[in-house]
Amino acid sequence: MKTSRFTGMSGFLIVLIGQAVSILGSAMTRFALSIWVWQQTGEATPLALVAFFSFGPTILLSPLAGVIVDRYDRKLVMMLSDLVSGFSTIALVTLFYTNNLEVWHLYILAFLAGSFEAFQFPAYSAAISTMIPKEQYTRANGMLELANNGAPIIAPALAASIIAFADIGLVFVIDIVTFVAAVSALLFVFVPTPIQTEAGKESQSSFWREVNYGFEYIWKRKPLFWLQSIFFQLNFFGSLVFTITAAYILASTGGNEAAFATVQTIASLGAVAGAVTLSTWGGPKDRVLAVMGGMIFAVFFGEILLGLGNRTWMWALAMFGGGFSVPMLNGANQAIWQSKVAPDVQGRVFTVRRLIAQITSPIAMLLAGPLADRVFEPAMLPGGALANNTLLSTIFGNSAGSGMGLMIFIAGCFGILPPIIGLFMPQVRNVETLLPDHEQPVTT
Repeated sequence: MKTSRFTGMSGFLIVLIGQAVSILGSAMTRFALSIWVWQQTGEATPLALVAFFSFGPTILLSPLAGVIVDRYDRKLVMMLSDLVSGFSTIALVTLFYTNNLEVWHLYILAFLAGSFEAFQFPAYSAAISTMIPKEQYTRANGMLELANNGAPIIAPALAASIIAFADIGLVFVIDIVTFVAAVSALLFVFVPTPIQTEAGKESQSSFWREVNYGFEYIWKRKPLFWLQSIFFQLNFFGSLVFTITAAYILASTGGNEAAFATVQTIASLGAVAGAVTLSTWGGPKDRVLAVMGGMIFAVFFGEILLGLGNRTWMWALAMFGGGFSVPMLNGANQAIWQSKVAPDVQGRVFTVRRLIAQITSPIAMLLAGPLADRVFEPAMLPGGALANNTLLSTIFGNSAGSGMGLMIFIAGCFGILPPIIGLFMPQVRNVETLLPDHEQPVTT
């Protein structure tokens, strides 16, 4: 189909650049809000609740979003999801500059933005499958990981500088400008409509019947189901860690914004290094090994060693290692699914895939704050239930942040088990040979 707009890899790169700019603004806002919420409350629970209200609707609405992505123009869906995210930031700016912003406002805005973010992942993932040939999937996903993790390298330092010399509100204003860039980039790109496959014909039915289609599709292909079950377990423990990391570092350093920014930046550098490696290398032929191995390394560095750290350089080293591993495992996993699932049903299948993998995350986010504030932190402070344990006190200390360090370490010890088990499960280890690739033209 002839068009004056950019197509193929050129179109993909334009979308990628627009998203990278938008991700920079979003990362700056997340950093600034973490600082603001900590200054207002000094507790991990409010930070955890912001994460919950952002992530919860994204997961729960995923099956509905998948049907809409497959039924309607994917570029339009991407633009609408970006626009709503931008309007949430506009509301945030308005509340801040009128001196009306309160912590509970963030829960509402996070819920609104998270609801529409449910459409972004399936829309962008499915669009890639129709824009470029499947032999480029792993490399393209590596480039996406580069965009997702490259912008946040400078985001913490940039946001911290703006906060120091201006105010947090200016960070939010910059975020609004960046979302405009993301939407504008999509205007210049042609996203092909996938050719209907047999799977697509079989899936056509009522709206609610199509919502259920993704579940049936994955359940009938047991290797994909068991592969996703590893993420189901892994993400519970990972979310416990992710949710309290900001509070852990801020508490351990007495609210040192520079230390927090340094750790965040180094983590992003690690993720960029991993994404660049994947993009240039193209990934290993054994993609399942890349997924399981990446998980093991990510948990070991980003959770176990993170919890053991008690200095900024130790946290930074741990986060670099964890960050390096994540693009490798995500890129390889995404390539497996894009190769096995026909493009015209990827919206429905990918959203259910995400629901299976991440349904435990909102639960972990609700638990993380109270566990940190009411259980682990008091237990490790002088006079606490675990404060007299010589071994724990020697490793984790008995000051602010010690309890969260122990909590992160324990979560990592449990979180590393699922990928190790997955390496020895034939249904998981041999998913690429047990299931055939789809045969689908890239464009219409």
